[in-house]
Amino acid sequence: MPTYRLDISYDGSTFFGYGIQDNVRTVQGELEKALNPHTGGANTVVAGRTDKGVHASAQVVSFESGELDLARVKRSVNKQLWPDIAVKSLIEVDAGFHARFSATGRAYLYRILNSPVHDPLRAARVWHIANELDVGLMNDAMSHLVGEHDFAALCRRYKDRSTVRTLEWARWNRSDDEISLSIGAEAFCHQMVRSTVALAVTIGSNDIDPDAVPDILASRDRSLTNGVAPAHALTLVAVAYGAPLPRPTWMQGVD
Repeated sequence: MPTYRLDISYDGSTFFGYGIQDNVRTVQGELEKALNPHTGGANTVVAGRTDKGVHASAQVVSFESGELDLARVKRSVNKQLWPDIAVKSLIEVDAGFHARFSATGRAYLYRILNSPVHDPLRAARVWHIANELDVGLMNDAMSHLVGEHDFAALCRRYKDRSTVRTLEWARWNRSDDEISLSIGAEAFCHQMVRSTVALAVTIGSNDIDPDAVPDILASRDRSLTNGVAPAHALTLVAVAYGAPLPRPTWMQGVD
C-alpha cells in the first residue's frame, strides 16, 4: 500500500493539542476527518505531537492508503480545514517512511515581546514580559545545555522513558522589542522547550546565575526550573529527514 507525506501548518490556538482526544478539537482529529472520505479511514502519524495552543509552520504527517489523486485530495482537504490548518504539500514517498521515526531533527521557535507595554496585534503569538531581559545571560545559560545531557529537570516525565537528549543548538536573539529562541535537537522530551524558556527568563531577569545551570541539570529536579512558559508563543518550525536542520538566518556564523 502506498505511503504518503503531508507537510502542514496550523494555528494551535483553537486546538487541544495535536493528538486525538475524546470530546475536544485536535489537529489530528480534524485532519483525519478531512482525509477519511479519500482514504477510507487511514491512521496518521506525526513528526512531533504539539501541546494545546502550540503552533506549527512545518509539521510532517505520514499515512498509508490506496492510490490517491494527490492534487484533488489536497484541494479537498484544504477547503475543509481552512483557516486553521493548511496542507502545503501531499506527496507519495518510499515505503517505510514514518513521519516520527524517520525524522532526524526538529526545531522550534519561541517568541517573547520584551516591552513595557503589550501589543494586542502580537498577543496571540508572543509571551509578553515587561521587565528587561538580559539576552547575554540567557545565551550563557543556553551554552550549558548544548550537547548530550539528561534533561529530566526540564522535562515532564512519562513513566520510565529516558530524558537523555542531544541539543544541537539553543540561541536567543533580540530584534527591536522582540526576543526569540531558536532551538534544535534530534528529539525533545515533553515540555522541554517551554521549560528551557522559563529557566532562561528567570536567568535573564537576574534571579539565577547562568553558571547554576549544570547543577540544575545534575539535580534532575524540575522544581528548580520555574515551571513552563506559555504555549501560545511556541512554534514547530522545521523537521529534518537526513539533511541538516535549517537554522534562522540570524544564526549564520554563530556556533
